[in-house]
Amino acid sequence: MTSLFAVMLVSTYLTALCCALDTILPGKIVKDGDTIVSHAERFELGFFSPGDSKNRYVGIWYKTVSVKTVVWVANRKVSVNDTTGVLELSSSGILSITNNTNGTTIWSTNSSRSVLNPIAQLLDNGNLVIREKNDDNPDNYLWQSFDYPTDTHLPEMKLGINLVTGFERYLSSWKSSDDPAPGGFTYHLDPTGYPHLVLRNGPIETYQTGPWNGARFSGRPKLSQNRIYTHRLVYTKKEVYYTFELLNSSVFSRFILSQSGEGQRWTWVYRAQSWELFLKLPTDNCDSYGRCGAYGSCNIGNGPICGCLDKFMPKYENEWKKADWGHGCVRKKPLNCAKLDGFHKYSHVKVPDTKSSWFDDRMSLRECERLCLKNCSCMAYSNVKITGAGRGCLQWHGDLIDIRELSGGGQDLYVRVAFSDSDGSNLLIILPVLVSTFLLVLISACCLWQRKKNRLHGNNHIRKLSVKSKTQDLDLPFLRFNAISSATNHFALSNKLGQGGFGPVFKGILQDGQEIAVKCLSETSKQGTNEFVNEVKCIAKLQHRNLVRLLGYCVQGEDKMLVYEYMPNKSLDLHIFDETQSMFLDWPRRFHIIDGIARGLLYLHQDSQLRIIHRDLKASNILLDKDMNPKISDFGLARSFRENETGANTDRVVGTYGYMSPEYAIDGLFSVKSDVFGFGVLVLEIVSGSKNRGFVHRDHCHNLLGHAWNLHRENRSVELIHEDLVEDSLHIQEVLRSIHIGLLCVQQSPQDRPNMSSVVLMLGSDGELPVPTQPGFYAERNVGEGEFLSYADFNYSANVSSSSLLEGR
Repeated sequence: MTSLFAVMLVSTYLTALCCALDTILPGKIVKDGDTIVSHAERFELGFFSPGDSKNRYVGIWYKTVSVKTVVWVANRKVSVNDTTGVLELSSSGILSITNNTNGTTIWSTNSSRSVLNPIAQLLDNGNLVIREKNDDNPDNYLWQSFDYPTDTHLPEMKLGINLVTGFERYLSSWKSSDDPAPGGFTYHLDPTGYPHLVLRNGPIETYQTGPWNGARFSGRPKLSQNRIYTHRLVYTKKEVYYTFELLNSSVFSRFILSQSGEGQRWTWVYRAQSWELFLKLPTDNCDSYGRCGAYGSCNIGNGPICGCLDKFMPKYENEWKKADWGHGCVRKKPLNCAKLDGFHKYSHVKVPDTKSSWFDDRMSLRECERLCLKNCSCMAYSNVKITGAGRGCLQWHGDLIDIRELSGGGQDLYVRVAFSDSDGSNLLIILPVLVSTFLLVLISACCLWQRKKNRLHGNNHIRKLSVKSKTQDLDLPFLRFNAISSATNHFALSNKLGQGGFGPVFKGILQDGQEIAVKCLSETSKQGTNEFVNEVKCIAKLQHRNLVRLLGYCVQGEDKMLVYEYMPNKSLDLHIFDETQSMFLDWPRRFHIIDGIARGLLYLHQDSQLRIIHRDLKASNILLDKDMNPKISDFGLARSFRENETGANTDRVVGTYGYMSPEYAIDGLFSVKSDVFGFGVLVLEIVSGSKNRGFVHRDHCHNLLGHAWNLHRENRSVELIHEDLVEDSLHIQEVLRSIHIGLLCVQQSPQDRPNMSSVVLMLGSDGELPVPTQPGFYAERNVGEGEFLSYADFNYSANVSSSSLLEGR
């Protein structure tokens, strides 16, 4: 009887063990050497060492594939240096990797909520999830590895972006076969204009798939007998993502981003016991992004591979003959929108880059043609979906780049040309266009006088304000409303860059090809004409390489707009606070940004025609041009002073917590030293990669300033430096000096802070620095990360927002 009871106990234990092979329970640990296996034994999780490395990582690999193939790595940035690492799930649902020797946490998950009975489970699709024990609804997962891909795209995994939260899932290559840390290549689904997959080497685009056309991405080859997988793109108001699913669950297929920057799809062949390359991207030289320039077309079967589209010719014939195709092509006959242009059809092509595009998936192709013909900025159109009879309207505004000819696949593209070069396919719509134009003119005539009165009222108001002093005349172009409307495709949502308290901001392209950002005054804005004019006058007088340039303004009736130069690399906060983008900011680039901001502030405080105090210096208000040069933007809160004035006080404190000086936030006193404080905060954020507001440390409750101050006093400032910069021993002294200067700028008393001329001198020399005193807001206050004092203005990012009310003197 005892023997039987023992057998039953052992059997029950083995059954329980078997059923729990794919899970980790709270308090249970997975030691180095232990593994968990998914229910159908497709995937396995445990510690491993990549290549010839001795370092240990927690990863997921195929269980039944004889060649160990890792598809996901947890602690890819920080390894365990020996075999003492353990993987453990806490009672609150946090999964962490710990060095068992010293108790150091190497890696951990995050979650905004907790559950009573958490478990970590490895699913048969390779997804490691943390969930409530009795709740297997994917929408309720606390955390999942599919949200944090490494270099491998697995079936059912999403690549894309949450349009509500901005959270993105993308691939990043390994540094090497021995190091799974993020390398230089990334693979994203870019939703700009119309969704397409993009391969980047750092910030540089090297390959685009072309837009999704309902069956595949436009630039991918047509697979006539693909019996391995199906793929699709999902686009809703909440999210946009690309995914694929296997047609046969017994097949193993994966897409990886290699260390050399190739996208590769591999399929496991059981007979050969090896991975077979199914396809790779880029496939040839024609897949190099923008290889043949604007209106150029690449054909890998031709020699040379680049040619101009029919009806086009090289922009620079001599350079073209030397295989320098970068300047692209131009039309043989110029367009004349006023007299009606036409379209020429190009078949079996990868359609152009869709960054400057607009789409409507409900419109017919004929309606799309008619709409494009009416809009002089519309350069081409095509179907959104090519499946069935085709449907939807996709239009391009601006030069057409990254076109290639495909012998199989591709789709039809209709490019705007002079009417004499057109296919004549639009002859049937000439009469409706002329009729609609006549009706439009007739209706416009009925309202003409009222519109003129409104426009004159707005312009006269501008003139009355501008002529109050002959020294304050607006030295700035007045742009016509029609020109701005055409440049932004009539303020299409696809061109919208963001929304602030002033109103929406749109990207546009002027007729001369210049890219612009248009800030529109919305009806709900608290700003009026007086503030608008003051801002125009203020910024129009500022000319410096480290200040964003105002190109013009427009007033028509109640519509008021400011037109700025467009900054392709957007705002600084998107780079220093983003885990991936920050990797491409080495110390020389960060120091270049710090120095540029300092020189821009020095100009505002000392060298400009007006003495300007910015009052809202922060990471989201530093824009970066194509060469990563910093430019201070958003002068909505700026105050101008006479030459002998240095500051003032106000009863209306507006700005952004975390960057405001103590004397301004508490007492309303502001001066040039207020900007110096904000600059100091920026320096510490650029060095550390952490935000001042919302900074959290396990050992104390100080903000970033307090943390930096404590480390400085203990001669441990090197611990503040971002992990990607620590190994840069060549510049370590310059980094530490920058921290020291940042602490000098954020001192509690304004009198103790240096002026910007001293800051620029300190940044450019190796002289001895003063000893900093305690920073402002040393004792951390209980204010949430998202709190701000007022409403947002001209921002390219979703950073903490601020007001933009200018009070001129």
